[in-house]
Amino acid sequence: MFFVCVGATIDLKAAPYILKKGGVLLVTKLLCGVCAGLLAGRLIPTGMISSGFFAGLSVLAIVASLNDTNGGLYMALMGQFGKAQDAAAYSLMSLESGPFFTMVTLGVAGLAAFPLPAFIGTILPLILGMLLGNLDRNMRQFLAPAVPILIPFFAFALGSTINFVTVWKAGLLGVLMGVAVVVITGTALIIADKLTGGDGVAGIAAASTAANAAAVPAAIAALDQSYAPIAPSATMLVATCTIVTSVMVPFATAWWARKVKGASTP
Repeated sequence: MFFVCVGATIDLKAAPYILKKGGVLLVTKLLCGVCAGLLAGRLIPTGMISSGFFAGLSVLAIVASLNDTNGGLYMALMGQFGKAQDAAAYSLMSLESGPFFTMVTLGVAGLAAFPLPAFIGTILPLILGMLLGNLDRNMRQFLAPAVPILIPFFAFALGSTINFVTVWKAGLLGVLMGVAVVVITGTALIIADKLTGGDGVAGIAAASTAANAAAVPAAIAALDQSYAPIAPSATMLVATCTIVTSVMVPFATAWWARKVKGASTP
């Protein structure tokens, strides 16, 4: 239901600038996930670290935290510090939503092999939503408001499966992961934004983890049972990244905007 509604918000008739900007930011964010997945796959061959400070850290958690951008946060920051066209670029970036690209990344890293129907099943709801939203503008207006409304409901369902011990263990590690997401993807996205004629503000504004990314580990575990033991800790780490990045990114964006064009801090 959620990804059908997200798909309905994607406008295939977007202007060339929006397609270029959104495409570059989308590809850059996904490449960060692929590179991190390949590196982590070599350093964590068992899939998850089981002891020490980094206990619970997994390739799944790393990739899921990097692959998806907080769209509401991005558009709000663009509304204050960027251009309307940059805000509209999220219509293409929202293709990140869901487990599809995480599945692709894990496959590229050689850490999972998903059957073709599983790939189709993860992308089909998004495509269906895109068709509905682009064939009928009234359907887009009807479905789009459900996107933020649905997040608390599936978050509640995910939270009911998480052990408080897992939450405690994920605490500081999750915070450090959130900081790493902002630093790593922020740097790459600023460079990508500048290469497309921007000033880097749109790039740093996209250096966050979306709330719906917390649903990805459970979705991956449902498709590949070998990830079932990893999913709870990965979910908690990704959820922590969501909180940390949602706090850091506005300050980082305001600082960068002030640096490049004298924008005032909110």
